[in-house]
Amino acid sequence: MSSPPSYGLFIDGKWVEPPGRSRFSTQNPATGEPLGSFVSGTPEDVDRAITAAARAFPSWRSTPAPHRGEILLRVAEVFRRRKDEYGAIVTREMGKVIAEGRGDVQESIDFVEYMAGEGRRLAGETVPSELHQKFCLTVRQPKGVVACITPWNFPTAIPNWKIAAALICGNTVVFKPASNTALCGTKVVEAYEEAGLPKGVLNLVTGSGGVVGNALVDDPRVRAISFTGGVETGREVYVRGARGLKMVHLELGGKNPQIVLDDADLNLALEGVTFGAFGTSGQRCTATSRLIVHEKVYDEFLARLVKRVEGLKVGDPIDPTVDMGPVASADQEKKVLEYIEIGRHEGAKLATGGHRLTEGAYAKGHFIAPTIFETRHGTRISVEEIFGPVLSVLKVKDYAEAVKVANDVPYGLSSSIYTRDVNRAFQAVEELEAGITYINAPTIGAEVQLPFGGVKNTGNGGREAGSVAIEEFTEIKTVFIDFSARLQKAQIDLAE
Repeated sequence: MSSPPSYGLFIDGKWVEPPGRSRFSTQNPATGEPLGSFVSGTPEDVDRAITAAARAFPSWRSTPAPHRGEILLRVAEVFRRRKDEYGAIVTREMGKVIAEGRGDVQESIDFVEYMAGEGRRLAGETVPSELHQKFCLTVRQPKGVVACITPWNFPTAIPNWKIAAALICGNTVVFKPASNTALCGTKVVEAYEEAGLPKGVLNLVTGSGGVVGNALVDDPRVRAISFTGGVETGREVYVRGARGLKMVHLELGGKNPQIVLDDADLNLALEGVTFGAFGTSGQRCTATSRLIVHEKVYDEFLARLVKRVEGLKVGDPIDPTVDMGPVASADQEKKVLEYIEIGRHEGAKLATGGHRLTEGAYAKGHFIAPTIFETRHGTRISVEEIFGPVLSVLKVKDYAEAVKVANDVPYGLSSSIYTRDVNRAFQAVEELEAGITYINAPTIGAEVQLPFGGVKNTGNGGREAGSVAIEEFTEIKTVFIDFSARLQKAQIDLAE
């Protein structure tokens, strides 16, 4: 097998390979094929990247926001032109099926275009003053140098969610992608470079979170940190960032429920849970981890679901006929298999799956059979995030119990309910503890023009995407303009 291509760091508008650095490789999780060799960045590399970003900040900040938007439109055009190429890279490096690989890139296109439009908004507000001849307003200003630290499961979309929003607001960025999708991260930066982004505005440092990530979080010149990943790592990022009084935005885990009531369209609910639980091999923060089914339709629905899941085609995700690919890495495979064993030891009933696929074409990859457990609420597999193709099914007696079970977990990202009762649907919107609720649709399928995020251990309350994305990357300045030509005193009786 030939050596994979080598890639460097992107600092101050140049691709560099600092001497003496160790390197790491990424592999295709379906075949074991090496895809690229990357620099293991050091604190010195991070320092150089932050220095470049800080130096570029004054000029980029003073660039009119509509002009910044024009550059983002060119970035989107690069992604559009290379959609098939980049989509295949996503599939080969991360393992999601090719339709989802292209969808990852399409989401990048959609969001970058959406953020380009924000260049003509970046709205503040105007409000009346309590005094005569005085004008009150707010404006948005960039924070400065921003660190964007991203996961492997949406290796072009999530970086663009962060980078495009940060850039349109006038910030400069140091970007650290997940190590096992470093090639996707490199391609994201190449698109911005091709679009003509000024040097130093976007910098890339690959490497481990413990080295590169910590150096980014600890540097006082970094004024905001946008992190998507696991809860424990996110908590550490939050604590370290707090020492510098930095704005830290966290998007973390989920244990997302799909509720199926006894009046639901079972055919539709079946389609929803199959895609929600096993699309991207369950490796979405919004994946359906729990299926909560009314006892009146439980047996029928579970039987139909098992039959449907056992008919899914698992294989190399580059094949367009494949329904589900591998999990993303050996570490991910190990974690998922450990949770399957936990389910067995807890006494959960295995309905299907529950094992690694190893024969023939599966031998070199990280393939796990789509797995369904019947369990009770409160078991580890029913409350802990697994992040793989493992679904816990729980029986409930009515709507009230379904909502109680749905809410009784540490997370609150996405939720779903299938019912024909409009009153129940609106009640669920009000009562489900989640940042996102779907009615008669799966727990996955967010759209870029709407906010994305959750409550409880899912994050620290901010939202990405939609028009609120700019809130993460801007400071509000309040402005008072007094044109009365005399001293006026607020909060004092005007009669005085």
